Amino acid sequence: MRAISYRRTGGPEVLELLDLPVPDPGPGEVRVRLAFSGVNPTDWKSRSGATAGALGTDAQVPNQDGAGTVEAVGQGVAPAVVGQRVWVWEAAWQRRWGTAAEYTVVPARQAVLLGEGPSFELGAALGIPFLTAHRCLTLGEALPDRLGPGALAGRTVLVQGGAGAVGNAAIQLARWADATVVATVSSPHKAQLAAAAGASHVVDYRQQDVVTEVRKVAPKGVDVVVEVAPAANAAVDAQLLGPHAAVAVYANNGGDEVTLPVRPSMTPNAQWHFVLVYTEPERAKVIGVEDVNAAVLDGAVRVGEEAGLPLHVFPLAETAQAHRAVEEGAVGKVLVDVTA
Repeated sequence: MRAISYRRTGGPEVLELLDLPVPDPGPGEVRVRLAFSGVNPTDWKSRSGATAGALGTDAQVPNQDGAGTVEAVGQGVAPAVVGQRVWVWEAAWQRRWGTAAEYTVVPARQAVLLGEGPSFELGAALGIPFLTAHRCLTLGEALPDRLGPGALAGRTVLVQGGAGAVGNAAIQLARWADATVVATVSSPHKAQLAAAAGASHVVDYRQQDVVTEVRKVAPKGVDVVVEVAPAANAAVDAQLLGPHAAVAVYANNGGDEVTLPVRPSMTPNAQWHFVLVYTEPERAKVIGVEDVNAAVLDGAVRVGEEAGLPLHVFPLAETAQAHRAVEEGAVGKVLVDVTA
């Protein structure tokens, strides 16, 4: 099979297009013939060596997310899933076979039935961004641990960075759950994207005062903040926390260290949480996969410019350029067409 792989960490140039043997599924595993691979920031960070994870002697195939068709199953997996369209999550987490290849093998539970309606492009865009967003929206003690229609009714969600992949996912999931969503952005184009995703209100933080604008929507404060840049936004977030609110930090854009205002966080009994989807509690992961898939089957999740998530598609041989695009901050979702 054609596969992208790397044997040493470094820049995008360490990625090579090779001809590797098609992997066989072991007990409890399935083999998926991939159509699209999704690229996330953690993919290029793992490849670059910026995050922990030693390479073994075998070439590592990158990328966690993807979508395709189950072609074979290992011992203990029902043969009925062969031929089913699926989306794949965490394919390369502590495993060799990521999704930047014509085939991957994953534990059966990491190949989730997609049904006939949703596109493979949508399936490949789910994994890390949507599971991260789900975790952010459900980890506060005053928040429900499951999402679905009505689950966030009467709640206000502030999404800092509403035009990013996780920000877009948070908007779509929160709106599916009937929350009022306020998104912050840095440009008129990004404002259009956040609105297309479903944000009820959009604030351009370069042109408007975020605290003033959000307080117009939520005079008593917000219930949850989905935070991409805590070093830059902590002081603003603290001024917007409603009773028992939660701030969910899933990235460190703009700095690795953050100063938390104590009294503004203490008074409402607020919580600050940190989110890494790979190491979140097992029960939360199971619920996240179920809820995200329910949203997809409910028709509540979309991709493309009209959904606030422009797609940037690269052929398999140009996976290095796809990684570079994500590293350089491409707005929208970067995908690799494995068949091209």
